[in-house]
Amino acid sequence: MASLDIRLKKINKIFNEGDVVKGVIVVQSKGELNHNGIMLFMDGSVNLQLSAKSVGVLEAFYNSLKPIQLVNYSVEIAKPGKLPNGKTEIPFEIPLKPKGNRSLYETYHGVFVNVQYYLRSEMKRSLLSKDLQTQAEFIVESKETSKVNMEPVQFAITPDSLDKIEDRPKVPKFLVKGQLDTVNCNIVKPFTGELTVVESDTPIKSIELQLVRVETCGCAEGFSKDATEIQNIQIAEGDVCRKLAIPIYMTFPRLFTCPTLATPNFKVEFEVNIVIVLQDNHLITENFPIKIIRF
Repeated sequence: MASLDIRLKKINKIFNEGDVVKGVIVVQSKGELNHNGIMLFMDGSVNLQLSAKSVGVLEAFYNSLKPIQLVNYSVEIAKPGKLPNGKTEIPFEIPLKPKGNRSLYETYHGVFVNVQYYLRSEMKRSLLSKDLQTQAEFIVESKETSKVNMEPVQFAITPDSLDKIEDRPKVPKFLVKGQLDTVNCNIVKPFTGELTVVESDTPIKSIELQLVRVETCGCAEGFSKDATEIQNIQIAEGDVCRKLAIPIYMTFPRLFTCPTLATPNFKVEFEVNIVIVLQDNHLITENFPIKIIRF
């Protein structure tokens, strides 16, 4: 019996472009272990896929949905030979550099766009023994940018401000005012602001804050654009007091958000919805596109 494992020296597994990724490959065996060499591979790629509604409609650009390789590197860790009984640790160091003229995008786990980086180790063995393989994901963060405009954004939600209202005369009278502290958001800081229900003819059931990802995949022949919810946070429950400021506070979840990204083949953008649920279950929704940055 034998096992293979990859352990990184950095506990948080977070790296920037140009860093050296250090760690050890751990081999556990009962008795001496013959092998035909141990290799270590570093892979990073963007994987794109079409949503179900686009399949068949956009056959033309299926080829553009091939994985985009960002990092591809291999190194021989051990030449063919024998390892002793018990635990063997083999140290490694690999520079984190993009392939060719590529850029390293930040790690991001989406629905239709995924940017992921892995270390993979493989031990070749004789024909009678099964090769051993293992892999470990590590996180890539983009370098911080210079500071950007952080001005607050004032808003007022009224029946007249809402889009796509079919029977406007039946919409209850209401006024919700507030401000978002900024729509240029630092990914490591919370999204903040406040809102005040000035008036509402219909009692309120709940007020929620919804974070949405908008992923676009495509090329010159066409594109597929899909919005999906990342998280929904209730910031008020019940028929809230009128003219009382209610704080808006939301942290950006790690891995499910990244700095806003636009490339020729894909985009990752983000929006925030303020959703007011009335007692009769009608929804009042106001949408705010935001830009996420690391600074």
